[in-house]
Amino acid sequence: MTTLLFTAAFTAADAGAQSPETDHSVARRWNEALLQSIREDYARPTVHARNLYHLSVAIYDAWAMYDPVARPVLVGRTIRGFTCPMPGVPTASDVDEARREAISFAAYKLLHHRFRRSPGAEAAMARYDDLMIELGYNPAQETGSEAWTLGQYIADCLIDFGHQDGANEQNSYENRYYEPVNPPLAPVLPGNPFIEDPNRWQPLFLDLFVDQAGNPIPFNVPAFLGPEWGEVVPFALSAEDLTFHRRDDYDYWVYNDPGPPPMLDPVTGGGSSEFYRWGFTLVALWSSHLDPSDGVMWDISPASIGNVQEFVPVESYHRFYDLTEGGDTGEGRRRNPVTGEPYLAQIVPRGDYTRVLAEFWADGPDSETPPGHWFTILNEVNDHPMLEKRYRGMGERLDDLEWDVKAYLALGGAMHDVAIAAWAVKGRYDYIRPISAIRYMASMGQSTERTAPDYHPAGLPLIDGYDERVEEGDPLAGPENEHDGKNKLYAWRGPDFIEDPDI
Repeated sequence: MTTLLFTAAFTAADAGAQSPETDHSVARRWNEALLQSIREDYARPTVHARNLYHLSVAIYDAWAMYDPVARPVLVGRTIRGFTCPMPGVPTASDVDEARREAISFAAYKLLHHRFRRSPGAEAAMARYDDLMIELGYNPAQETGSEAWTLGQYIADCLIDFGHQDGANEQNSYENRYYEPVNPPLAPVLPGNPFIEDPNRWQPLFLDLFVDQAGNPIPFNVPAFLGPEWGEVVPFALSAEDLTFHRRDDYDYWVYNDPGPPPMLDPVTGGGSSEFYRWGFTLVALWSSHLDPSDGVMWDISPASIGNVQEFVPVESYHRFYDLTEGGDTGEGRRRNPVTGEPYLAQIVPRGDYTRVLAEFWADGPDSETPPGHWFTILNEVNDHPMLEKRYRGMGERLDDLEWDVKAYLALGGAMHDVAIAAWAVKGRYDYIRPISAIRYMASMGQSTERTAPDYHPAGLPLIDGYDERVEEGDPLAGPENEHDGKNKLYAWRGPDFIEDPDI
């Protein structure tokens, strides 16, 4: 009986059965399927920004092929030397159903290809099959309607495009040229004794590495993620914004180059060393704000947070960020612009607020990574009953599918371009991690009291209550006072010291 019912379901799908009614569009369903696959994959923000964008292109192009005005993103166009020829304008007596079918088969084939080697591949493949069946389609279908053919064609174009778009997908997105100049840092050991350049990135040597998606990685020195990502074909970044920077016989592609970050001069402490010391000291000090028992309460309502009036260059960060108390110069807003009513205060422990922010954006297990976070936020906004789905807030209301198709393309393109621009800058400047910089400076001494014997221009600045010397008799001095004269930082001790993680 089960076999007969299963066959009947596929027969109905082949005959053009309508997908069941759901609360969300077919575009939303496939977006949610991708987000769950990202949560089960390796934590690769660059790769998943690209996946989110490419799925958005597949969905948009399948939708646009049935629209007399819309122009596809990839189909019928040539992008950086790759051409996806126009297959001809499709016809359909039921455009809505043709769109659902073309979108579904394009999404199914593309995602099946992208996640076939994922650590969550088994669950992902089952998820895609289940969704196809729920929508009324046969995932194993080998021939079909014009819409089926179009979906297959769009997926094939994107798969072929992805093989030459600069991401090195065929080789699991591995770096082709980049090599770190610093030997690895072992966080379980004290100090940073082997670092060679305090301005360059340093790998970490870990006994066990579990990535941000909860996957154990079989290598104990994780590689630099995406330093060559500037070569990936973008959505809207232009050639006018692109510059090339040669280092170690390789040209790093950089869009909208912001210029170098603060660099530490370990000999004189000159140049931008002051901003280097200040920035990394802020990271250490702000980690102490993760303590929910310090008694500090914040109003996190829009009345107190946001509405920044001026963004400043790095040399003025000390005016923008509050080094010891946290926060920035945002003034908040007195009233809700829609209701005209004042915002109610939302008073919470600073430690709770900062830990939630850190975990959400730095990614705990089962994360869809930062690019995916923006899609979860978009989907939540799309579900709000007060949202009016109008293009750019004007004109007639759009149906759910058209709204989702256009919103996903806009956000997917933005996330993809942001990933390219951000990781291109990371690769070009190869900048040091906070843990490496803080440990290096602490090992050098302090940079505040010039006449003291522990003064060094590359040392940490002394700040009462936050960065101080260990003195004889200090609990941190050790049984033989072996740590006397070293730096001590008031900082969060880390998750290993949380007694009850449910509180």
